[in-house]
Order: sequence, then C-alpha cells, then structure tokens
Amino acid sequence: MSQKKILLVEDNEFNRKIVRDLLARQPYGLLEAHDGEAGVEAARREKPDLIIMDVQLPRLSGLDATRRIRAEPETAKIPIIVVTSFALSGDDKKAMDAGASAYLAKPYSPRQLLDAIRKMLGDA
Repeated sequence: MSQKKILLVEDNEFNRKIVRDLLARQPYGLLEAHDGEAGVEAARREKPDLIIMDVQLPRLSGLDATRRIRAEPETAKIPIIVVTSFALSGDDKKAMDAGASAYLAKPYSPRQLLDAIRKMLGDA
C-alpha cells in the first residue's frame, strides 16, 4: 500500500514543525506550502490525500484557497481540515461554507489533529 500524502498549507514555521514532528512517526508523507497560492498549486500538482489549511495565509487566504481547490474537478474531493488561531464565533461556519471537511481552532492538541487526520483518511 502506498503512503498517503498530506499537504500542509501553513506560513508559520513553528506550526509547520509541530505538524512535521507529529507526523514523523505516522505512515504519511508530508508536503508543505507556505502561502495560499502555493497551496493551491501543490494541490493541483501533487493531488494529496488530505490538506491541512491554515486560514491566515499570505498571498491568498486559506478560505479562498479552499474555494479554489473545491472549484477544480481534479482536486474537489480532497478532504480539507481548516485550522485557525483567530477563532471567532462563526468561523467554523465560514470554513465549512468555503468547502472545509473539518475545522480545528488553535491551539489544538496534537492528538486532536491526528484524530481528525485519521478520520478523514479512513484510518481511524
């Protein structure tokens, strides 16, 4: 069985390191993009099994990037976990309306993220 690919779209190096460390001992390959535009391009090019999308990103917001990924037939079905550190009332609805498959507010525990990943990939 081939390794499932996860695309992390996150501009903060500290947050990328947390996810990198979390997934290092898991059976997933990790791809990284540092802004929304690069995230959309990586999704098109790599067709990952799952995307973890930050909301606050340079060049293109995570919600706009999610909408673009959903608008393209070849990437429309990829599960997307939207994460944000500026969680406001209604942000979860905005994320789901943009096409998120799941929503996590930071700070989340590594276990919460891993559980969401496994659930989305059918590995739970």
